[in-house]
Amino acid sequence: MIRLVDVNKEFKGRKVLQNINLTVHKGETLAIIGASGSGKSTLLRLMIGLLQPTRGEIWIKDVEISKLSERKLDEVRLTMGMVFQYSALFDSMTVGDNVAFGLREHTRMTEVEISRIVAQKLEMVDLAGLEKVMPNELSGGMKKRVSLARAIAFGPEIILYDEPSSGLDPIMAAKIDELIVHTQQVLAVTSVVVTHDMRSACYIADRIAMIYEGELIALDTVEKIKQSEDARVQEFFRGMFEGREGAKR
Repeated sequence: MIRLVDVNKEFKGRKVLQNINLTVHKGETLAIIGASGSGKSTLLRLMIGLLQPTRGEIWIKDVEISKLSERKLDEVRLTMGMVFQYSALFDSMTVGDNVAFGLREHTRMTEVEISRIVAQKLEMVDLAGLEKVMPNELSGGMKKRVSLARAIAFGPEIILYDEPSSGLDPIMAAKIDELIVHTQQVLAVTSVVVTHDMRSACYIADRIAMIYEGELIALDTVEKIKQSEDARVQEFFRGMFEGREGAKR
């Protein structure tokens, strides 16, 4: 579904990603982990065409997107949904209008059809009946769920998540993880989840990719990643367990 070939990205001469080769298979959930500033969110933005690589190719299914016009890129994006780190909801719109936004912009559906889809997607993320509520009335976790409802409104084949549990308490973060798994199972989508939370990655993912200082240093199943002898991967796991013990204290 997604294939990156020798992808490099620089900002003002600073190398952010170097020689990334990565394939995301149809129907799988791939978690991309790494410390803050490692380049993992940049990688996600390249996949959806919000950024262009300095060098390399990015394939979405059978289309290489790095040099597409904005119009052609929009056609590809209609097969993808993205859940942004800070939800990126329109504060002046109701929850229902936020979920309906893309449908109104890019389809000729009637308002009756749009309302049906909005209600269906809100129910799927456990927010049934909240169409008239404003975003400022919602908790952080609820905003994330509205963002997911908006992302799946089109029936995308691919969903990209940027730090979906960031800023949430452990209980709500766990609920978001469960929702990601449920969405993948029900819709049979291909999911890419950027996270710094190794516990989340191990729960939701079929495979884990680790970015370290702009390089892809590990890519494997959850169990094999756990057994990695790479000191940088081991350190990330140690940080997870030390963080858990610190939270208990």
